Amino acid sequence: MFYTISNFRYLSLLISSVFSLLLSNSLAFRRDISILYSRIGIIILFYCIYLAYNSLFITYIDNGIGIFGNLFYVSSITHSFHILILFISLLVLNMTAFYPRKLVYGEYLGVFNLLFSKLQLLKKLTISNIILKNGEQYSILEYTLVLLFVVLGSILLISSSDLISIFLSIELQSYGLYLLCAIYRNSESSTSSSLTYFLLGALASCFILLGIALIYANLGVTHLDSFYIINNLSFILDQSVNKFNNYTFIPYSILLIAVGLLFKISAAPFHFWSPDVYDGIPTIVTTFVANIAKISILIVMLQLVYFTSNIYIFTNYSWTSSLLLSSLLSLTIGTILGLTQFRIKRLLAYSTISHLGFMLLALSINSVESIQSFIFYLIQYSISNVNAFIILVAIGYSLYSYNDSNINNKQIVDKNNSPIQMITQLKGYFHINSILALSFAITLFSFAGIPPLMGFFAKQMVFSSALQEGFIFLTLIGVLTSVISAVYYLYIVKTMFFDWHSYIYLNKLNNLRIPAILTHKNKKVKEFYLKSNFSLSSSFSLTISILTLIILLFMFMPNEWLNMSNILSILLFVPSTII
Repeated sequence: MFYTISNFRYLSLLISSVFSLLLSNSLAFRRDISILYSRIGIIILFYCIYLAYNSLFITYIDNGIGIFGNLFYVSSITHSFHILILFISLLVLNMTAFYPRKLVYGEYLGVFNLLFSKLQLLKKLTISNIILKNGEQYSILEYTLVLLFVVLGSILLISSSDLISIFLSIELQSYGLYLLCAIYRNSESSTSSSLTYFLLGALASCFILLGIALIYANLGVTHLDSFYIINNLSFILDQSVNKFNNYTFIPYSILLIAVGLLFKISAAPFHFWSPDVYDGIPTIVTTFVANIAKISILIVMLQLVYFTSNIYIFTNYSWTSSLLLSSLLSLTIGTILGLTQFRIKRLLAYSTISHLGFMLLALSINSVESIQSFIFYLIQYSISNVNAFIILVAIGYSLYSYNDSNINNKQIVDKNNSPIQMITQLKGYFHINSILALSFAITLFSFAGIPPLMGFFAKQMVFSSALQEGFIFLTLIGVLTSVISAVYYLYIVKTMFFDWHSYIYLNKLNNLRIPAILTHKNKKVKEFYLKSNFSLSSSFSLTISILTLIILLFMFMPNEWLNMSNILSILLFVPSTII
């Protein structure tokens, strides 16, 4: 028993951390210490990644271990995606664990001064708003706590082996996301978007619960292993004998569950809520909502498709054919409607719908090659998507010192929490911060599938696996939509690089002189005035640099990523006795 629980010990760490933060929130009086909670959350996630990595090799040998009465299980597949979720959550917390801007003073950056001297600003209030120390994201104690609740639900969902635990894990994850969207109390757009998300998410949960109830009412089981065994027996035996009269209800029950799951990840034709929610909630929250929920639910769908792909609604049509239809609609709708968008987060929402079409296409094929392409596509898109949203947040912080008279402020709602909302706000940004603009362009090129970036190899793997199984029409649709979607990606790049900006540096910062004292061992060494030399903080710079280099330099290190996705797909298809 200790052996099995030890492979899931980071779950105990997460639960204890959640309760500790909950207790500390109730006892805290100062709201400005939330930035320290984000740093504590980063330490927790780092340690969870370390524990999950250690357990990865044990579960590889055993090919999966059931825990907690077989309500959950751990395997190399679940551990791998646990690490992905923890890593992305760590990147999201990194945006609120440090102040976004810093004041640069070159003479203080020497090794001796950094170690043995202290720089003291005499008028801190003068620059507090510029560095954004008083931003709303740094005064919400509950942010880290709610985020850890969502991470806990996602980890439990990926490891669920019972229909009841799947539903409860989805609800734990969803409730945290609803709260996260509405956590900015002073934002009217955030509150309305979270209410929309809650109502439609509750509707999706009803579909999932109805499908589970039908399965239990007709088969009397909720454990997935028992469900799979009954399905395989009913498939092998002659249906004319009527030994399994309730078998006809199974494909429709699974269809109901699939509809609820597709609703949760905003795949077409259940996508209509996604652009409004993405655009209304703060960008920092959008970064988390757009990735974590989709990863966990797609892994659940992967296991559901693998074990039930032989269940037919009609003679020649399996229930997974509905995923092919959703893939076709997601590819076309996400591409065509994305062409008409002028708000950046709505465009990224339709981009996500289009990319879900590629993942659903690979998922519904259900071969070793297609599952390998699905796993690789999910990992690379999660990294690229997080990088795109982090860059958007960073651009908003870098433009805090500028004023643009050409922007219609009536179209920019809740500017403090989402500074960049319109594509026109990116006009000529290359001439303000060329490195950040170049990083954003690389990420967008990867979305478009331009070689030799990471996104190109992901799409190529999906097309190759689809052609191998004879899905020629869907492959052609995928190629066409990939080419068409490049139009709105290239439009953003053209706006940043080839248009001229109308931003004006604020006059009050040009004349700003901040008195400061350099001390050593409590003795004044130097007294001087600092100029307004502000730059993006290292937390943003390092994160964007690492993620952009991963996307850009993938062609020089492809073996590790491809071998990992290949091993995980083989582990899913090959029994443990062969391994």
